[in-house]
Amino acid sequence: MGIPESVERTLENLPARPGVYLMRDAEGRVLYVGKAVNLHSRVRSYFTPSAQENPKIRRLVSQIADLEFIVTDNELEALILEANLIKTHRPRFNVRLRDDKRYPYIVVTWAEPYPRVMLTRRVERDGNRYFGPFTSSSAVRETLDLLRRTFPYRTCGREITGKDARACLYYDLKLCPAPCIGAVNQEEYRAGIARLIRFLEGHGEEILEDLERRMREAAERLEFERAAILRDQWRAARQLMERQKIVAAIGSDQDVIAFARSDGDACVQVFFIRDGKLLGREYFLLEGAEAEEDREVLTAFLKQFYEEAAYIPQEVLLPEEIEEARVIEEWLRSRRGSKVILRVPRRGRGRDLVRMAAENAAQMLATLRAQWQADSHRQEQALEDLRVALGLPNRPARIEGYDISTTQGAEPTASMVVFEQGVPRKSEYRRFALRTLTGTDDYAGMREVLTRRLERWRTVTSGEMAGVRGVKAWAILPDLILVDGGKGQLNVALEVLESFGLRDRIAVAALAKEEEALFIPEREEPVRLPMDSAGLSLLRRLRDEAHRFALSYHRLRRERAGMASELENIPGVGPARRRALLRAFGSLERIRSATVEEIASVPGIPRSVAEAVKRYLG
Repeated sequence: MGIPESVERTLENLPARPGVYLMRDAEGRVLYVGKAVNLHSRVRSYFTPSAQENPKIRRLVSQIADLEFIVTDNELEALILEANLIKTHRPRFNVRLRDDKRYPYIVVTWAEPYPRVMLTRRVERDGNRYFGPFTSSSAVRETLDLLRRTFPYRTCGREITGKDARACLYYDLKLCPAPCIGAVNQEEYRAGIARLIRFLEGHGEEILEDLERRMREAAERLEFERAAILRDQWRAARQLMERQKIVAAIGSDQDVIAFARSDGDACVQVFFIRDGKLLGREYFLLEGAEAEEDREVLTAFLKQFYEEAAYIPQEVLLPEEIEEARVIEEWLRSRRGSKVILRVPRRGRGRDLVRMAAENAAQMLATLRAQWQADSHRQEQALEDLRVALGLPNRPARIEGYDISTTQGAEPTASMVVFEQGVPRKSEYRRFALRTLTGTDDYAGMREVLTRRLERWRTVTSGEMAGVRGVKAWAILPDLILVDGGKGQLNVALEVLESFGLRDRIAVAALAKEEEALFIPEREEPVRLPMDSAGLSLLRRLRDEAHRFALSYHRLRRERAGMASELENIPGVGPARRRALLRAFGSLERIRSATVEEIASVPGIPRSVAEAVKRYLG
């Protein structure tokens, strides 16, 4: 086993201190991030003969070209740094949460004077309250609908003064208490949102009793309309309550965690228990878990899940003991602000809950594996359909789709989307603001985007962009290029490929929307795949994805152009300040609803300019 000299020198100088270590390959990519109580002994252990008996460690060590370490004051600091570095680099040899989806949460913007309640997929440490994750966006929206009928709240972003001339339709629908017109004051409004938060925390019985009491009092005062509103709110709250199952002692907040493994795949199931009720559950998929012990998989999940979790419960129930329990408890306590216990229940209801979570994890993993297998078969069939239809020697493993989006020549854009083995590879999508296009000439737009893409390929492969991040999408040529359109677009693509000497290396086809006809080179008549063929289905998905991606960028640029033109009319706002405002707020509406103080807090915006912005936008 040959160890690079630079790694040897680092191994000789490792301190016997807590810290984090990063192992990199020859191209500088982070292969593995780990933490240690003693860096000297832990890192050197990877290079011992006994460690090489583990196939995963053997593969890791064989790829290490550089080694670095960061010393920390204690093990807790090392744990926090390790979690952040894994999240940043997503090293191939670490056990890591798949990032193919962001789970939906409910956020209550408690940091605002008049809080809103919304769906979000990003948890921030911003003083707001987050609840979740939920199993799906539809589940969140259904919950929000019932919550709003029980605890009316605003969703608009306007500045609340209580002096607006009239309220919006939601006030008439009894879905907003209309603080904008002063129908409720700030204290009353926040009291209602506080009740909503208590409900989401699991204190539903308390909320039902309060609604029932207020309903009776309204009826006794002969306020029958008010009593009817409270009755409807009580019914909506009861409907939400009926979904919750009492599974533990009243008053207990717990997360129950268990997982299942099969052929290198790992699925973790988490039950969220609040005030003794099972409020929800979610599954998480792990990568890099093969050849790792169960306790290592469990430890890796705990660190990554709770690094971003919206809420830390008093107790976490686990299927087995883990070595880092003490330091993880200390870390969770620092995040929660009070004691947190990791416990492995040996008997009673706790053990039953862990077993139930494990059974759910196993069932979910079996379902997902069956789905993956079915999808894989269909993708293989789709690629085979295309190979035959296009007369290709092999299945097109990498397909790139291109589309142009323009409205009367304004802010023209183009997109490049990438499918590998029939699956979207969103990290390699690219979008273009077209530079040379005038008017609505889609042919010229397609010529520009394909030329720029292949120029990037030529630059990358010549070594001029060595070491620059994000070049992988440009470095690999596709097996097939799909353009949106007919013969004209096909000919443009062929001309560009010819100019780069790639006509014989890359297949190209154009898919016409009207008849779903496939135009290919040297064929006078289009190819018509069966409407139910997997190949046509794949091409449609690719075309529609390219169209969606181009259109979303086009809309964004048009919106920003409109905002920019309006901001340009404000005295004191030049190009630099305009860009700073758009970066900070994202839309004119958000700038309009911001206070002078919020606008002045943007770097480069003095208070006098902030006041001018506020006066101009009203």
